[in-house]
Amino acid sequence: MSTPETSRFVRLHVELVVEVDDSGDLAASALRRIAEDEHMPAEERLHAETAVKEDDAEALAYLVDPFDLVSKLPGVELSQASWSSEQIEYDPDSPDWEADEDDVDGEEEDGEGGRGL
Repeated sequence: MSTPETSRFVRLHVELVVEVDDSGDLAASALRRIAEDEHMPAEERLHAETAVKEDDAEALAYLVDPFDLVSKLPGVELSQASWSSEQIEYDPDSPDWEADEDDVDGEEEDGEGGRGL
């Protein structure tokens, strides 16, 4: 449907839970990314380096780039992105970690599709 009332913008919500099995490797990768960032001011660089050495979630946030998720998709241009990461307690057997209650066989009740892996 392509009417003037239809927005061309789509908000994509993605939630991932990852397991960090080597904090050292993760921090080293994040430190390399920070070192390669030519536009990062020295004060911010120092703060970032300290943060990724102390917190896996911070290291992961420096390595995840939403642009990478959509840059190769035809007909799509990233307009805005924000993301965050946090350490959590995770129990894959808990009902709290099941698909959203609005999900019905991979499709939400309002007709918007979703995909979980």
